[in-house]
Amino acid sequence: MLIPPKVRASTRILIVDENVNATDTFSRKLRLNGYEVWAASSTNEGLDLMKMHRPQAIILNLRMPLASTLQFLKIIRAIPDFRAVPVAIVTGDYYLNDSQTDEIYALGAEIRYKPLWLDEMITLACDLTKMPVGN
Repeated sequence: MLIPPKVRASTRILIVDENVNATDTFSRKLRLNGYEVWAASSTNEGLDLMKMHRPQAIILNLRMPLASTLQFLKIIRAIPDFRAVPVAIVTGDYYLNDSQTDEIYALGAEIRYKPLWLDEMITLACDLTKMPVGN
């Protein structure tokens, strides 16, 4: 059973990933579950969308080209209004070194590993926004 859209009508999520096919698929699934979703294919675009739409959660790909995802996360945390926004970093890199994982956790983000199936994306969104999970 889906949670009615009115329950999540103001629950906003930003996805930042250079893979447009993945962001399109995940965005559609999240929207079907009542979330407002914006997708960015670069960290610069992500910052613009973040400031414009003020998401309640952010999902990032760890290995973005052109700009470091960790640098993007540092920028987010330096903006007072976004210091407490929940962030999940999604990666297919199962061999992150301790300094990388320590920095991610110190910046208040969690790590999720690929592959991330559609239902897992819904669960992640629910976890980040503290909303109950629907089917």
